[in-house]
Amino acid sequence: MSETEKPSFKAPSNIRRTQSGDVDVLYAVGGVRGIVEAIAPGLLFLSAFLISKDLMLSVLIAGAVALVFSVVRLMQKGSLMQSVSGLLGVAICAFVALRSGEAADFYVTGLWINLAYAVGLILLLLFKLPVVGYVYSFIRGEQDTWRSNPARVKAYTLATLVLIAMFVARLLVQVPLYLADHVGALGAARLVMGTPLYAAVLWLTWVMTSPKSKR
Repeated sequence: MSETEKPSFKAPSNIRRTQSGDVDVLYAVGGVRGIVEAIAPGLLFLSAFLISKDLMLSVLIAGAVALVFSVVRLMQKGSLMQSVSGLLGVAICAFVALRSGEAADFYVTGLWINLAYAVGLILLLLFKLPVVGYVYSFIRGEQDTWRSNPARVKAYTLATLVLIAMFVARLLVQVPLYLADHVGALGAARLVMGTPLYAAVLWLTWVMTSPKSKR
């Protein structure tokens, strides 16, 4: 694939820079509100199940909270996708868990999503397409100039490997817990390795690909 044939990626709309030029990690995860909306349904599901051992009740509580979040966003004229995406995610997790009757299956969809991201990023990297490079270079205004700079290509490749490592780490930790049906540990791992880990990886990859950093 020639340079001119390589795809032109655009930065996700949830990633931007602060006035100091650093990546806005809080904005990337949706701000404080986004963090709460991302964590609350899973946290309440886990808490309710550990206390009651009632799968239906736990699913209803998680679904009700996600529904409230979605309705509030719609009332505030938020985008339709942003308003219903969280609710849809919880609904899918709830459906899978209720269908099997196993609380651990509330988390299985997330495992498949992490696997898909890991495989996808690895395949792109094999074709010399480090996704982090296309996203961050767009934000930094490098455009396509980084592709002809071996040092920048190396930095963005390493950063993409870190991103891949995040998805792989989630699988290595959570799949054994899922197979062992350790719902409490699995739920806790899902919460810790979700938004908080993503924010940390976002910051780390931004720092390690800074044009001013020494490698």
